[in-house]
Amino acid sequence: MENFIDKISLCIERGKINLESPYPPDLKGEPGADELTRDALLSGVPAGDILTKAMIPAMGIVGELFREKKLFVPQVLMSAKAMNLAMKHLKPYFTSGELTKKGVFIIGTVSGDLHDIGKNLVSMMIEGSGWRVIDLGVDVKSDSFINAAKENPGSVLGMSALLTTTMESMERSVKDIRDKLPHQKIIVGGAPLNSDFASRIGANLYAPNPQSAIEYLTLCQ
Repeated sequence: MENFIDKISLCIERGKINLESPYPPDLKGEPGADELTRDALLSGVPAGDILTKAMIPAMGIVGELFREKKLFVPQVLMSAKAMNLAMKHLKPYFTSGELTKKGVFIIGTVSGDLHDIGKNLVSMMIEGSGWRVIDLGVDVKSDSFINAAKENPGSVLGMSALLTTTMESMERSVKDIRDKLPHQKIIVGGAPLNSDFASRIGANLYAPNPQSAIEYLTLCQ
């Protein structure tokens, strides 16, 4: 079992998606997270062990390296893709109740902003840390955030803005959410933001990177 766990963890850390993937070059021609997770389950490795001993620790390492600027967005996206393919094999175990999610994280890019790379990266890494992610997409209006939060009591809301011009949209959305759901936990992120802005608009946290968001979510469990 440990051999499968170690190999899956390594593939996620290095961004080795599947057998066909040429990246990283030193693992070319070897099975990736996709095949290894499937084979591990067929060999009787518990789905819970794959999630908690391989996937979550591996994505934690990726998050830390990204925060320390030792990994960059393209590498992190490869790791996230590897994790997502592995996660597909675990989906039936969540459905059956054998595995449980830590909670619900709702995310979207605010109204007027169509950027989604950062949002997608956060979504994939948070899902890899064991949360159910509801991705509302881009150009998300206040009502969509509010309705999703109402449908998922106890969820944490993530809002992204990549343009200075859409920071005003984020501020309006946070205000609208606070009017309807005063105790809703809200994380904000995006290149033009900072902690002062997050505090001023009433968000609970400014997350400069996915790992910061994951650490906050851990406190929310």
